[in-house]
Amino acid sequence: MGVGEVWRRVKPYVAMVFLQFGYAGMFVVSVASLKQGMSHYVLVVYRNAVAAAVVAPFALWFERKVRPKMTLPIFLKIMALGLLEPVLDQNFYYMGTKYTSASFSSALYNILPAVTFLNAFVLRMEKIDIKKRHSQAKIIGTLVTVIGALIMILYKGPIVEFIWNKGRHLQAEAAAQNDTHWLLGTLMLLFSCCCWSAFFVLQSHTLKSYPAELSLTTLICLTGTGQAGAVALFMERGAKPWSIGFDMRLFTAVYSGIMCTGVAYYLQGVVMKERGPVFVTAFNPLCMIIVAVMGSIILAEEISLGRVIGAVVIVIGLYCLIWGKSSDRMNTSTENSEKTKAVDDVMISNSIDYVTVVDIPPEKKPDGIN
Repeated sequence: MGVGEVWRRVKPYVAMVFLQFGYAGMFVVSVASLKQGMSHYVLVVYRNAVAAAVVAPFALWFERKVRPKMTLPIFLKIMALGLLEPVLDQNFYYMGTKYTSASFSSALYNILPAVTFLNAFVLRMEKIDIKKRHSQAKIIGTLVTVIGALIMILYKGPIVEFIWNKGRHLQAEAAAQNDTHWLLGTLMLLFSCCCWSAFFVLQSHTLKSYPAELSLTTLICLTGTGQAGAVALFMERGAKPWSIGFDMRLFTAVYSGIMCTGVAYYLQGVVMKERGPVFVTAFNPLCMIIVAVMGSIILAEEISLGRVIGAVVIVIGLYCLIWGKSSDRMNTSTENSEKTKAVDDVMISNSIDYVTVVDIPPEKKPDGIN
């Protein structure tokens, strides 16, 4: 096996791991900006505007000859994608994270693959055969993931201390978790997760009729900026919320726009065309671990025992679901190989059946020759 073949196989994994590090940074810097008073409505507008400005030149240059024709159904899908992710998902995520914490929101987001699997199953993008082991694994993994999320939400437990935060004054979440803000934040995060899952499924479907990842990313960011801008103008009065300087708020908008919107949409689209939406969402536990470490170091966040137990249960269910998906992929490849071989056999058989035998008469000999 050559180096090129090895790179082709590991490239989707490298891309998804890279994205998780990018998302982890976004979880931390966005919480820091929101706690400094930045409006999440304005942050969403700036984030998508930056992403559109960065990705558009690449889309215009690299896809100028392969960009499909825009039709009304494709345009409506792009408008729906702009509503689902930039407007609903990002706004509710920022509000939910503000009411809870970066580490809690990143851990709870591990239910995303299970939600995506359920959406894909309802829309018949995922097939279930209850008699097969890989289908059973997908169902059990989804149920275990939901149980882990419930543990995180309903059970707090004692605070877990790590080597790097031992003896430090941590950010107290007990008060927040005892009032309605924490519950409201959790519900917002769950709704955000559902919107993001629907975005993945619809993006996967849209790429089949509009297979231009960079152009699609640009259009989603542009429509998202317009829709989010309308929401922000309605929710935020005056010019003060829109003014930002060279500080953490500007860095958050630029970083989130380039890394977590522009680059993320493109890489997700490329990997999704090959592996599907469930594979793309299967790497979230890595982000959770990174955010837990960074959140406790930078933001001095608490990590409770209930959150750790729930996260571990979610990861177990998640990788049970991934195993079922990988088995699906192997079975599909085997079936395709068998079908290809069967077609080849039929073609060979048909070519033999239709061979014409021509009876060539012996050459006539001249008279007088025996």
